[in-house]
Amino acid sequence: MSDLTPEKAKAYWARTSSLMWTMLGIWFFFGFVVHFFAPQLNNIRIIGFPLGFYMAAQGSLIAFVVSLFWFASKQNSIDEEFGVAEDE
Repeated sequence: MSDLTPEKAKAYWARTSSLMWTMLGIWFFFGFVVHFFAPQLNNIRIIGFPLGFYMAAQGSLIAFVVSLFWFASKQNSIDEEFGVAEDE
């Protein structure tokens, strides 16, 4: 990353930082907010299971895994855009 100009390095960090804050927001939502409202979500049923139970048992875990793959893809595209991607 030493070949980046200071302006490009600042832009790279801005994009990476923005992605990081987005991921932290997603993590907070599925890690805390959904579970906080689980009793209210239990009034909604999906395939016979209350939605609050489903989100606590499976939904949040699925969201975390999907968000990790999305994060890796987005970060890789940012790295490629700024020319700091890893060689394949």
